[in-house]
Amino acid sequence: MIGRIHSTESFGTVDGPGIRFVVFMQGCPMRCLYCHNPDTWEVSGGTERTADDLLREYDGVKEFLKNGGITVTGGEPLMQLGFVTELFEKAKARGIHTCLDTSGVCFDPENEGKVQKFVQLCKATDLVMLDIKHINDESHRRLTGHSNRNILAFAEFLRDRGVTLWVRHVVVPGLNDDEKSLFDLGRFLSKLRNLKALDVLPYHTMGKIKYEQLGLEYPLGDTPAADKALAVKARDTIMRGIRAGLKEKQTGGKE
Repeated sequence: MIGRIHSTESFGTVDGPGIRFVVFMQGCPMRCLYCHNPDTWEVSGGTERTADDLLREYDGVKEFLKNGGITVTGGEPLMQLGFVTELFEKAKARGIHTCLDTSGVCFDPENEGKVQKFVQLCKATDLVMLDIKHINDESHRRLTGHSNRNILAFAEFLRDRGVTLWVRHVVVPGLNDDEKSLFDLGRFLSKLRNLKALDVLPYHTMGKIKYEQLGLEYPLGDTPAADKALAVKARDTIMRGIRAGLKEKQTGGKE
């Protein structure tokens, strides 16, 4: 198969365990207000590559990828589901650890044919890093242009398939940093027994220059970057929600 690739990175240190070879896929259906990669939006962009071609590039740097593997990100990599599956299957056949960094928006629990394709992908996926942007559906629509229903369904699908899950949440001042939303996110995460890590990241403005270069207006204007203290506070609130959800499960909702 042919995939459309935005770029690759040979020394990724924040894209899963260890040092990773990172493949940035082209194309994304969402338009997140804080997106810092607008150059990946159009699926027709990028460069045409094959899975074998990417694995040859991986071979050229694999000696430096300590305790790592391959991470596929984007854009939204699941817009090219078949290609990612082929790449991961070939990687797994060679003993390479595979990590998928995704929003999960392309999952559709009502489409049985597509669900089966996700089942196939899961068999070759060691880790999913899922970016949950907002737990409230209406707020998620304002933030990204899409509902979060399929995303939350994808998290539960991964749980039911036993796929190891890391969740990422970017905290944006005034958009998704209110205590109720963070606490409710934690309560949802408490249902995911496959959850092994939670990364709460502060919003940054480093993507603004890309918008200028592409002649696009930056959606968040002068929204200030979030500091580390806000991210720590948000993570604490999410963790309180997780503990509350686990307690409710243990007590059946009774004190």
